[in-house]
Amino acid sequence: MFRRLTLPQLLFSTILGIAGGIYIYQPIFEQYSKDQKALKEELKLAQELEEKKS
Repeated sequence: MFRRLTLPQLLFSTILGIAGGIYIYQPIFEQYSKDQKALKEELKLAQELEEKKS
């Protein structure tokens, strides 16, 4: 009833699962990267404004 998977089948399913996970979560990773870049730019602008005030 239960059949064991061969090594190539196991490797293929593992690679397919990892690739599927990356494909699904890619938009989340991209959004996080954009948010981090925007945050760094905002911090730079805030520091420049404080330097000008001083």
